Formats: sequence, structure tokens, C-alpha cells
Amino acid sequence: MSAPALGDLVCVACDRPLEVGRVVGSYLGQRFEVDLPRCPGCGFVYVSEELASGKMLKVEQALEDK
Repeated sequence: MSAPALGDLVCVACDRPLEVGRVVGSYLGQRFEVDLPRCPGCGFVYVSEELASGKMLKVEQALEDK
């Protein structure tokens, strides 16, 4: 199953379509910025399963090894 298209993503709380925007994240004291789908109303950020179990997992493991 593939990830939904950006146009298909709607915030459940605000009923607004998600828009790609700059998001600040942090993990183990490391701060990073990335463009992700987010709600322009409440700021909810959508992280796809593919991103969470792929790239983010690799970054998490690299940071924990330091």
C-alpha cells in the first residue's frame, strides 16, 4: 500500500487540507528542520509510515550510536 497523496490528507481536528511546511523536530538534543505535510490551522504534522520506519529510524539509530 502506498502513502496517500498530499491532496488526500486532511486534519481530523480542523477538517482542513494539509500543506507542506517547514517543521522543526528534535531528538536526543539534536534539532533539525524538514518540510512535511502539516495542518495550517492547528499545526498537526503528518509523518508517513515510510518516513518513520525508513529515514527517521536510520537517523535515530545513528544518533543513539554517538
